[in-house]
Amino acid sequence: MDFAAHIAEQLSIRVQQASAAIELLDSQNTIPFISRYRKEATGGLDEEQLRQLSELLDKLRALEDRREVILKSILEQDKLSPELEQQIRAATTLTALEDLYQPYKPKRRTRAMAAREKGLQGLADIILEQVVTSQTMDELAAPYVNENVPSVEDAWAGARDIVAETISDHAEVRSAIRQKALQWGSLLCEKIEAAEDLRGIYQLYYQLELRIDKLRPHQVLAINRGESDKVLRVKVTVPERDWLGAIETYFRVNPRSALAGQLRMAVADSAERLLLPAIERDVRRKLTEEAETHAIHVFAQNLRALLNQPPLAGHTVLGIDPGFRTGCKVAVVGPTGKLYETTTIYPHEPQKQREKSIQALALLVERYQVTLITIGNGTASRETEQLVVELIRAAEAAQPAGSTRKLKYLIVNEAGASVYSASPLARAEFPDLDVSLRGAASIARRIQDPLAELVKIDPKSIGVGMYQHDVDQKQLAASLAGVVESVVNQVGVDVNTASPALLTYVAGIGPKLAERIVSYRDENGAFPSRAEVRQVPGLGPKAFEQAAGFLRVRDGENPLDASAIHPESYGVAQTVLSKAGLSVHTPPAERRAGLEMLLQKQAIQDLASELHTGEPTLADIFEQLIRPGRDPRQDLPAPILRTDVLKMEDLVAGMRLKGTVRNVVDFGAFIDIGVKQDGLLHRSQVPRAAELSVGDVIDVQILKVELERGRISLGWVNS
Repeated sequence: MDFAAHIAEQLSIRVQQASAAIELLDSQNTIPFISRYRKEATGGLDEEQLRQLSELLDKLRALEDRREVILKSILEQDKLSPELEQQIRAATTLTALEDLYQPYKPKRRTRAMAAREKGLQGLADIILEQVVTSQTMDELAAPYVNENVPSVEDAWAGARDIVAETISDHAEVRSAIRQKALQWGSLLCEKIEAAEDLRGIYQLYYQLELRIDKLRPHQVLAINRGESDKVLRVKVTVPERDWLGAIETYFRVNPRSALAGQLRMAVADSAERLLLPAIERDVRRKLTEEAETHAIHVFAQNLRALLNQPPLAGHTVLGIDPGFRTGCKVAVVGPTGKLYETTTIYPHEPQKQREKSIQALALLVERYQVTLITIGNGTASRETEQLVVELIRAAEAAQPAGSTRKLKYLIVNEAGASVYSASPLARAEFPDLDVSLRGAASIARRIQDPLAELVKIDPKSIGVGMYQHDVDQKQLAASLAGVVESVVNQVGVDVNTASPALLTYVAGIGPKLAERIVSYRDENGAFPSRAEVRQVPGLGPKAFEQAAGFLRVRDGENPLDASAIHPESYGVAQTVLSKAGLSVHTPPAERRAGLEMLLQKQAIQDLASELHTGEPTLADIFEQLIRPGRDPRQDLPAPILRTDVLKMEDLVAGMRLKGTVRNVVDFGAFIDIGVKQDGLLHRSQVPRAAELSVGDVIDVQILKVELERGRISLGWVNS
């Protein structure tokens, strides 16, 4: 198979682009590196296209491996005809391959096998041929009666078993019925009578019939879970006209033949006992695979948006991990993430030390000049929020006239904090800190630089997906790791401050090299340049080539080391600056004016030709020289900071509020509007042109509040 041509057709790109990308991937280049620094070779394929290409390439290679296994198996059986080989080599999907292999696939002992061993293949062939003869049924079967086949009835029964399996193994029949099932079949759900579903989780599916092609991914996953929990009974049905028509296209009954009845019985048996159960498994598998792929894609999109949240730099943050009986864990971290102090307060049930807790928090706020309080959104979060609002009001009342310092708070998603707290990384960061207090430190740091903190947590535990425990875990892990890698490399990593967790995701590095980089830094001090990174044991030329452009050295020997310009292009960058009468040490504002003037005098394509470099690379160099050290996350909306608390009881229909998108799912988006329960903005309320991402700040209005069910329905407000 021509992989490049097939991929180019699938992804709607040029064959040359696919070929170049395949060659680069096979040469152990990473996707972020290819996307950023090999644009000329790939014709500007972006990361998403490259990831799709890589996944498709893996599938095609797996398909090719399976094809060779099948050909070898059939050849060993001495049944590989030229026509069959041609069909197998022409198959473009795994399903088509397996359909062709079905008659030759080693099987457990079947009724048809037993019948063939008794010598009944000849009688089965007569049924399949639908011969017209003057002989009676008994006369036709008589030659096959023996000690192993005691009667003519046994002979016909065995022959029908062979015919039924022949029909079931027919590749075109299977394919046709499968397509009919996917297009016109129905999925039936019903509640198992004795099953318990105390919370009514699967109530929507107790009595449900939906056409296969109308099922939505989240419905498929919910039904699968209900079946797994032994609450739902699920069945796929295919209209008889569809499966019978598909069989009769290849196995036609001849009404003039005395054997017509035998073929009809064999067809019915084949459909009921062999074909339809197999097709049902195929359909359920396909539905599940598509639903899982969709769920993983949604999770990945949400994770990307969450990791891209802009950092709130410059804040001294007091983080609170709320709790009732065990108290609220508190940690204060400085603007650089350095841990200042930790403590535990007990403002809620059963201790109810409210005043003492407020005094303790006020003391920390004053001692460290705290400007922001972050509260985890778990148990006791809203009760803790009320406590913090009371603290803020007291702090405002005590401030001297004219003071500009304003204390605010923010509810943050604490998903994964407990996972991080017990991890080896957390133990290494805070060896003397109790595991419960590490979570408070993480909650405090999450708002200062969400990316740097969230990379320390298994992406599956971050809590921005649905059904993440029901999907293919290997595929999910690979997809989410790809998202983290993409965001980390898009933002860039300060090699002198990054944790091993963050460095792990830099292209070409990985966990072992990340640990070695940090160890080298601890032993030798800060890296003065990118070139110094080459001295790290085990970091060879290839790893350096892949990683260098994504590592940042701020205030180092060469200002270019703080940019996304790759060291291989430093010569070009310095020539560009020289042509503009500038140097790497020219202040940014002056540098920008000089470069813009250069571009007015000389077109970028002419300059690229003169410097023997590609236009995309030169354009990226100009972008980095004009806006050095720009963080792409700065373009996104900052989170909403609050000073007062809102309760569900305060909400009324028609009220307009600003909210933050917390999770995007198939049926809408969950929006944090500052109350205990996130509101649901149903997809029917979202304009078609609007695309929501985690972290977006949008205007919404209250449509309906159900206090007893803890539900809030939201509507879209055009801003």
